[in-house]
Amino acid sequence: MAIIHRATTRDLPALAPLFDAYRQFYEQTSNIAGAHDFLAQRMANDESVLLIAQRDAVAVGFVQLYPTFSSVRMGRVWTLNDLYVAPDARRHGVGRALLDAAVAFAGGDGALGLQLETGGDNRQAQALYRRAGWTQDTNLHFHIDCRGLP
Repeated sequence: MAIIHRATTRDLPALAPLFDAYRQFYEQTSNIAGAHDFLAQRMANDESVLLIAQRDAVAVGFVQLYPTFSSVRMGRVWTLNDLYVAPDARRHGVGRALLDAAVAFAGGDGALGLQLETGGDNRQAQALYRRAGWTQDTNLHFHIDCRGLP
């Protein structure tokens, strides 16, 4: 069983390689120093919440949550932006434990709920979310790349 806690700067040496592996899963170039710095900045600026999973005192996964708000519902909503479990720790309940911990955190924070988005081809993640009680909505998601715009 995984032990999950809110990550602190002491966890950065264990988190950075996991975050780097997560980014590589999404076809990004490895950059452990950049991963460390990115996570350290999120923590220092209190811009995200990172929950880390450990098995036998080894970091095996994490989830990163970002705060946002619903104007219509007038409350906080957390966005589950990143979820990663090391390949050798998959299929042992770590992903589910991280999802459950994220829900518990958001509930304890008084949030209206959690939201996430995943790739249409990421069937394993979709199945995990459904098993954990998440509901798929029918919203259309749009985005625009702002880099290089005047």
